[in-house]
Amino acid sequence: MSNSLRRLDLNLLITLDALLTEHNVTRAAERLHLSQPTVSVQLSRLRDYFGDPLLLPGARGMRPTARADELREPLRQALSFLEQAVAPQGDFFPQQSSQTWRISAFDYGEYTILLPMLESLRTQAPATRLSVVQSSPSQVLRKAEQGDIDLALMSAAEAPLDLHRRTLFTEHYVLAGRVGHPHLKPGLTLEQFCQLDHAMVSPDGGGFRGITDTFLMEQGITRKVSLSVPHFLFLCAVLANTDMVAMVPWRLVRENIALQVIPLPFEVPGFEMLMLWPERVHRDPAHKWLREHIANQI
Repeated sequence: MSNSLRRLDLNLLITLDALLTEHNVTRAAERLHLSQPTVSVQLSRLRDYFGDPLLLPGARGMRPTARADELREPLRQALSFLEQAVAPQGDFFPQQSSQTWRISAFDYGEYTILLPMLESLRTQAPATRLSVVQSSPSQVLRKAEQGDIDLALMSAAEAPLDLHRRTLFTEHYVLAGRVGHPHLKPGLTLEQFCQLDHAMVSPDGGGFRGITDTFLMEQGITRKVSLSVPHFLFLCAVLANTDMVAMVPWRLVRENIALQVIPLPFEVPGFEMLMLWPERVHRDPAHKWLREHIANQI
């Protein structure tokens, strides 16, 4: 803010707008619900600030000076913008909105959460825009607080604690491979499971161990992991075109006709999928609508 604005009581601008509208101190005072002496004192302060009489006595009320005429329209626009900025938030009307939402999600969240709700979003809020970005778990909190993202979709194990959260669903793992896989049959034993050729997703890149391997190590056994990839959707393509198998979230493969799934021969913990958002959009009507829309489509 400039030094000139710091010296000015912004309430005086409201008085000036009334005076430039009414051209009369008494009527301006009535419009503002102030006394006439109060408005006269404020007019004196305005004259000192602008170094101009602003309003001069005339036969039919007060006449604005050239400086006052210059101020009239910019002042009215500025007060209108200020009023809009501080007005209470109203209802959100999706059909009329041109909102842009920014959501952080990896391919699993894109496929299981965003894809199912996308068609209805385009129908109910056709002029809105959706930007989907990828952010590592360590970046989500900073990006949300700085306004780079409005919403994040991630597992509870990775989620930062300082964001609002809502559980969308709880996921479980299944063993998946191509249809017709010669060794992928119900009743698979733990030993047979370990002998299969496994692929896995490593979001951080290059890892060959996950929660399955932690469980197996506790039993004193290991499995063969031949391939590590960064994305679930590429993993599904690998499974459909090779004899490799993988532990995958059930929602990711439940409608994939190229793959078959069987229950695991042991229990592996599933995970909660969360929707997270920062305090800065917590009460915003548009963002509240989007969060409800996503949750209702799961």
